[in-house]
Amino acid sequence: MHNQSYVFTQLTSHLDRNKFNYLVRKYQGDRYIKAFSCWNQLKVLMFGQLSRRESLRDLIVAVEAHSGKAKFLGFGDSVTRSNLAKANQNRDCRIFEEYAYYMMELASKLNDTTIFNLGGTVYAFDSTTIELCLAVFCWAKFRKKKGGIKIHTLYDVEAQVPAFFHITTASVHDSQAMKEIPIESGAYYIFDRAYNYFAQLNRFHCAKAFFVVRAKKNLQYKAVKWKRRMQKKCVVRLNHRTHYLQESQ
Repeated sequence: MHNQSYVFTQLTSHLDRNKFNYLVRKYQGDRYIKAFSCWNQLKVLMFGQLSRRESLRDLIVAVEAHSGKAKFLGFGDSVTRSNLAKANQNRDCRIFEEYAYYMMELASKLNDTTIFNLGGTVYAFDSTTIELCLAVFCWAKFRKKKGGIKIHTLYDVEAQVPAFFHITTASVHDSQAMKEIPIESGAYYIFDRAYNYFAQLNRFHCAKAFFVVRAKKNLQYKAVKWKRRMQKKCVVRLNHRTHYLQESQ
């Protein structure tokens, strides 16, 4: 008889159940709930994410295929399409949002590595668009016949873990989410060309943080300070021969 835990159970065994129960009590997520708890909901949603389910119906079909293992996988005994839909609609999203931030912070501490040796944390900020059915999510209108949301993510490059995320409708320009970024003094922030919003970039400068952004062709700028190394090597290639020239200041 096979007594080993399922792979999904092994993956979710690292979750801090006590912290999650605290958040459930804080926002009364399991109030008047008898069968399908917030913990069961979290496990089902994680299963759908890891198994790449594309819709609620697709997720329920996959869960029903493993109905004999539902108890051991942590799904509970009452996983139905109506129960999951009601739970997603009615339960306080702050339970899962705060738990996600807690897990991201924990993962960042466990994977604390130094790559660049710049003396501060290195972040990259960008967004990704998730398409939604416009007939169901009319508030998420993006184009004439498309709907969607944007997830703006601040990514810790060295720890390789997201540090912050902000969700908006897909019609919101990327630069408008910059005001939501928590600024850390001495940290480095990397942006794409869409974030040439100098009113917001000035916030990073005032907070004594650093930023790197791709310049547009029509950017008007003036160099106010230039640091030159005491010595540098210039490589000059003449007639297919390489010569190294040492230059001193």
